Amino acid sequence: MTEFLGELIGTMILIIFGGGVVGGVVLKKSKAEGTSWVLISIGWGLAVAMGVYAVGNFSGAHINPAVTIGFATIGEFPWSKVPKYLTAQFIGAFIGAVVVFFHYLPHWRETEDKGAKLAVFSTDPAIRSPLSNLVSEIIGTFMLVMGLLFIGANQFTDGLNPVIVGLLIVAIGMSLGGTTGYAINPARDIGPRIAHMVLPIPGKGSSDWKYAIVPLLGPIIGGCYGALFYQTMFKGEISLLFWAFSALIVLILFLSAQKELKTSKREATIKQQASHHA
Repeated sequence: MTEFLGELIGTMILIIFGGGVVGGVVLKKSKAEGTSWVLISIGWGLAVAMGVYAVGNFSGAHINPAVTIGFATIGEFPWSKVPKYLTAQFIGAFIGAVVVFFHYLPHWRETEDKGAKLAVFSTDPAIRSPLSNLVSEIIGTFMLVMGLLFIGANQFTDGLNPVIVGLLIVAIGMSLGGTTGYAINPARDIGPRIAHMVLPIPGKGSSDWKYAIVPLLGPIIGGCYGALFYQTMFKGEISLLFWAFSALIVLILFLSAQKELKTSKREATIKQQASHHA
């Protein structure tokens, strides 16, 4: 087992279980149809845990470009290995999504909702507002990467670490996932989105590539800042990169809040005018 193969298989396992639980909940005539967001959050947490159990001893089981890049940013992982890891992760995610497609073959034609079909493969926001959606992905991945680092700083019984990591994913899903579907992983979103685009899914709609920049950039920014924040606050190692990312985060937060306030004022004005006309 090489590191490349480890990351590929680990990410494939992640998507088979993660995409699989979404498919069970949203596709018609599945026995799990209509069950809750809680089930999806637990399913993704177990998906990560199983991926880590499978390949942790071979590649470290990053199974997420945001983790790989975040760790490399603070010197916890060599930059020379980053391209190999990222390539394996995107390929593994694509293959995992293809497996999910075959698993639910009869259910695609039974499901009329094009959005539900896309949701099995990739994320979409509950309220489409790109800057705010970016903020959600940044925060979720910030908590993921910082969480992985502070979990790694603790001693657990042998074999327990993947379960703790899985619980971190469940916590992120339940607490922060309702806004964007918590991609928190560019490979998890982009690889399956490509699969959705190329697979012959009956009655499928758009793969929504206009939104794809959010689950690509948000996790990378959040992952890097989570690693830098841990390095600065937990280890006391301050760098210029930490301040640069801090400034970027503040700018994104300011712009997103400003945009939402303007939107709220505009909508309130429209409602007020409508009530006057009525």
